[in-house]
Amino acid sequence: MKRFFTILLFLATFFGPLRSPAQQDRNKVEALRISFISKRLELTPAESEKFWPVYNEYNDKLRAIKRNLRTSYHKKSGELSDNEAEELYQLDVQSKQAEADVHKHYSERIKGIIGVKKTVKLRLAEEEFKREMINTIREKGD
Repeated sequence: MKRFFTILLFLATFFGPLRSPAQQDRNKVEALRISFISKRLELTPAESEKFWPVYNEYNDKLRAIKRNLRTSYHKKSGELSDNEAEELYQLDVQSKQAEADVHKHYSERIKGIIGVKKTVKLRLAEEEFKREMINTIREKGD
């Protein structure tokens, strides 16, 4: 596990300067998230090896669904016809269903890798990480 974080830190340090400041910030947050969740779940090296690819795939699919919806809303900004509003409404409902389907599918896969207790801890760790990030941003703004 320590080897994984050492490699991750090396890659972030080596490739970080080649990216924009916003991308570097995203990479830092992602590294913090990985570290935070790994600590909270107390993943074994074997669990970690299987868990992270599935978890990252899960998050990528959720991001794609949300990005598609957000892009559709931005394309239709301004005055909407009734048909355009209905299309966006239907897309929103379909997106929420797709998110639920992805969540259900990947939760089962994750549960098979790390067990039900750690799967529940994962949801708690995700929420705790979000709260800590929000608090950090608030503190910087004060």
